[in-house]
Amino acid sequence: MITSELIKATHLSLLAAIYIRQSSPHQVLTNQESLRLQYALKQRALDLGWREDQILIIDSDQGQRASTTGGRPGFKELVSMVSLGQVGIILSIEVTRLSRNCSDWYPMLDICGFRNCLIGDRDGIYDPSTINGRLLLGLKGQISELELHTIRGRLTAGIHSKAKRGELALTLPVGLIRDSLERVSKHPDIEVQNRISLIFETFLQVRSAAQVVRSFNDHELLIPRKDEFGDIVWRRPTVPAICSTLENPAYAGAFVYGRTRTMLKEGSTFERIQKKLPMGEWKIRINDKYPAYINWATFETIQSMLRDNCSEYDRNKTRGVPRPGKALLHGIVHCGECGHQMVVQYKPKTHYICNHLRQQYQVPVCQYLPADPIDDFVVGAFFEALSPAELDLYDEAAASLRREAEVIQRARLEQVERLRYQARLAERQFMRADPDNRLVTGELEQRWEVAMQELRQGEDSYQRALLSESPAPTISSELRSAFEKIGRDLPELWEQGLLAQERKKALLRCLINKVVIRRIAPDSVEARIVWKGGDTTTSTIPVTVNALARLASADAMEKTIVMMARQGKTDREIANYLTQQGHRSPKAPAVLVSTVQIIRLRHRLLVKRSQSHPRRIPGHLTVSQVAEKIQVSKHWIYDRIHNGTIEIQRDTETKLFLFKDDQLTINSLEQLKQGTAQKVRL
Repeated sequence: MITSELIKATHLSLLAAIYIRQSSPHQVLTNQESLRLQYALKQRALDLGWREDQILIIDSDQGQRASTTGGRPGFKELVSMVSLGQVGIILSIEVTRLSRNCSDWYPMLDICGFRNCLIGDRDGIYDPSTINGRLLLGLKGQISELELHTIRGRLTAGIHSKAKRGELALTLPVGLIRDSLERVSKHPDIEVQNRISLIFETFLQVRSAAQVVRSFNDHELLIPRKDEFGDIVWRRPTVPAICSTLENPAYAGAFVYGRTRTMLKEGSTFERIQKKLPMGEWKIRINDKYPAYINWATFETIQSMLRDNCSEYDRNKTRGVPRPGKALLHGIVHCGECGHQMVVQYKPKTHYICNHLRQQYQVPVCQYLPADPIDDFVVGAFFEALSPAELDLYDEAAASLRREAEVIQRARLEQVERLRYQARLAERQFMRADPDNRLVTGELEQRWEVAMQELRQGEDSYQRALLSESPAPTISSELRSAFEKIGRDLPELWEQGLLAQERKKALLRCLINKVVIRRIAPDSVEARIVWKGGDTTTSTIPVTVNALARLASADAMEKTIVMMARQGKTDREIANYLTQQGHRSPKAPAVLVSTVQIIRLRHRLLVKRSQSHPRRIPGHLTVSQVAEKIQVSKHWIYDRIHNGTIEIQRDTETKLFLFKDDQLTINSLEQLKQGTAQKVRL
C-alpha cells in the first residue's frame, strides 16, 4: 500500500473523490487512453488506504471546458461536498482538470484548506492548508491558465495570419463552392446562380425581405439552401433565409473574417452567444476574392436598406421601411427641441409626437404636432425641387416589368427542368435495381412516385402561370404624356391616388434626408428640410389650434371684425377680407363665416333683432340675463322653472320667460340660490 505522510486517519475516514473530465465531446470519443488513466485513479485511492465503498467517482462533466464553473454540475457537486466536510482527498490526473481559471481555482483551494481536504494528482499529494502545498497548487493553477492562454493565442495568430491573406477556408454560402485546389467558383447549377441573383434583384425592387418572400411565394418559387451534409436542397423562402443571403458579403465577392464576436449571454456565467458586428468593426475584409453576384456598392446599399427596414424604428433610431400609414414623414421627422426622432400617432388624428424623454425620464411629451400641414409643406417643397426634371419613366418602367417577367418565367422553367431531371434520375435508379431485392426496389419506387408527383405539381404551376400571365400594360396617350413630363405633372398624379402611400414615402426619401420641426407659436411650426445633398429649406407652417385665443393674430382679427361690422359689412365680406390679409380660423386655413359671427355676437353687434340672444326687452330680464346677474347657469334657472321651484309664465308675445327688472326679483332668486327660500313666485 502506498502511503503519504500528509494522509491522516481523519482523511481516511472521509470520502476520496475522483474528478474525471474531458474538455470537448470530440476528446471524449477519441482520447480513450486519457479516460482510462483517469478512471485508473480508483486503484490509486485504494493504494492510499481508502476502502472501495469510500471512493466516489464524479464524471458528469465530460465534454465541458474548465475555463469556467458554468455548465459543470460535477465540479459544483464536488465543491459542495468539500464545503460540508465530506471529502478527505480529491484525486485527478492533473490538477488542471479541476479548473483552468484562477478566479475559480483559488476559492477552491481556500475551501479545501479550511476543511483540511487534500488534493492529489499523478505528481503527488498536496495539502492546501499548508503554505508549501498552497504555493505549489497556486503555481500549477497559474501555469495552467497561462498555458491555455498561450495555446489559444498561438492558434488564433495562425488563423489571423491566414485570414489576412484571404486563404482561410471559411464556410461558403450556397451558390459558391470550393474545389480540391482551394479555388472558389460559382455553383455549376445555373438554376442556383439565377435564383440567388433573383433574390438580390427582387429586393432592390421591393426594398423589403418580407416582400421578397411574398413575391417568391406568389410565383411558387423555391430557393436553394444547404442541408446538414452541405448538399443543395430546395425549400420555400423564409425571411431569415432571405436576410442571411442579403447580409452575406461573400455574394459581393468579399472575403470577410470577424463579422461576429463571442460574448457571454446576459445573465449567464458560462453560456456564450454570437453577436453580429457592424460593418465598420469587421476585422478583415478583402474585396474581389470570390466570384461576385453583386458589386460591393450594391451590397452596401442593401445593408443600409436592411438597417432602415427595422419596424421598431423609434428604439433603433432607423428610418423604418415605408408603410401604408397616412403620415408621409414617419422615420425621417426629428424634434427641433431635443433632437430625437419623432414617432407617429394616428388617434384621434395623425400627429407627430416626440416621446423619447417621456419614455426615458417620465417627463411630459416634448412636442405634439399635427402631421397634415407639415406633410403638405414637405410635399410642396418636394414638387418644387422636382419640377425642373423631365423624366421618361414610362418606357423605363415598362422595360423593367418585361425584364422582371422574363426572369420569373426563366426561374419557373428552370425549376420544372430540375424536377424533370430528378424524376428521370429516380426512374433510372429504379430500373437499375435488382427486382428480387424488394427492400431496395420498394424504396426506389416510392422515391420515383414522389419525384413524379412533384414534377406534376411543378408543371401545373408553370401552366397556371402561363395562363394567368397578363399582357404588357397599356396606358392612354394622356397618361403616357404625364409620365414623360413626370417632373411637372407629378403633383397631379399624386393627388389622383395613382401612387400608394409606400411609393409616396419612398419618393420623398429619394431627395429628403430628414425633416426637423419645432413649434415657435401655438399656431405655427418651423420646419427645416435637410436634402440629400446637404442643402436645407426652412419655412414657417401654420397649424390648427383648438381655440380662437391661441391664434397669434386673434386680437388684430377681432378688432378688424368689430370695425367692419359697425360699418355694415356682412360676415362673408369680412371673412373674405381677413383671409386675403393672411388671417385664418383656429381649425381652418381660411377665416370662416362662423368665426366672424361668433366674434361679432360677442360684442353685441346684431344684424337683425331675432338673430341672437340675449334680447333687450325694456323693464324685463331674460333667463340668460338673470343667470348672469346672480352668477348661475341658465340651465339652473330652467331646471327650477320646470320643477315648479320658480313659478313664472311665458310671455305670450315673445314666447320667453321674462323676469321683472327690479331688485326684489334679484333678491328673491338670490335667496333661492342660497337655500333660504324654498320657492319663488314671480
